[in-house]
Amino acid sequence: MDSLLRWFIPWEPSPAALALLATGAVLYLRGCRRRKVSASRQIRFWLGWVLMWQAFQTRWDYYAEHQFFVHISQQISLHDFAPLLIMWSYPLAPLRAGIPVGVRVRWLKPFQRNAVVRGLKLVLFNPYFAALLFGGMALLWLIPSFHPFVMLNAPTYRLMNWSMALDGLLFWWLVLDTRPNPPAHLSPGKRVFLPLVAMLPTMVWGAILALSMTDYYPIYEICGRALSLDPLTDQHLGGLILWIPGSFPMILASMIALRSWMRLSESGRLKTRSNKHVVAAASPAVPPTV
Repeated sequence: MDSLLRWFIPWEPSPAALALLATGAVLYLRGCRRRKVSASRQIRFWLGWVLMWQAFQTRWDYYAEHQFFVHISQQISLHDFAPLLIMWSYPLAPLRAGIPVGVRVRWLKPFQRNAVVRGLKLVLFNPYFAALLFGGMALLWLIPSFHPFVMLNAPTYRLMNWSMALDGLLFWWLVLDTRPNPPAHLSPGKRVFLPLVAMLPTMVWGAILALSMTDYYPIYEICGRALSLDPLTDQHLGGLILWIPGSFPMILASMIALRSWMRLSESGRLKTRSNKHVVAAASPAVPPTV
């Protein structure tokens, strides 16, 4: 029992992470009281929230620093699974409803209208940049020559975790948008294919790690492994997790986006050239004036 309870003691307590997670939880609870949110959406949100908290503020972080395959599992949780579950719950409306009206009027609206914020959104929600950032972010921290510095430098390690979580939230927000384009940043078709494109770099690197007989990350042997696994077995497990389970969130998101595309098409909310031609052909001809 003591060992189980010890798991929930943060390895490196982060007041910022705890404050943000607690604030998100409180705002979501307030919003759910003011807006009707289905049980399935609430379950997805809390599953993602718990997974995010686990990856940030439990003993999991200790094992991630001393075992490569656990590190990969943590990063996939922060970058893929937890943000996907949270954004799949479509939490923006409940979170907004949970913010006091005075705060929304005084701070939130001016922030959204800020020119710098609007410019950042144009860059971050560009489909090509979003795919490059999402795929590249996961690989950046795994560059073999850079990885030892990341694992031994505490500020860089924290930056890695924060950047993975924030990038995941932004990317899945972009992909799981259910609105037509505009006002959505991407067309329904691009939302289907973007995750499939973004997963290719990590799939390739995961396959290399799973099949290679070269130890690319000896830093875990130098610092000491938490579990009695030889270096190649540890790396092969990490590569397999990155290669196969790591691809599942992208495929799932693509299927969710495809379902959204089909619903938009069935409801006639898609703006296509064929629709315009149909409307033009159906409109009555106007007789020429004499």
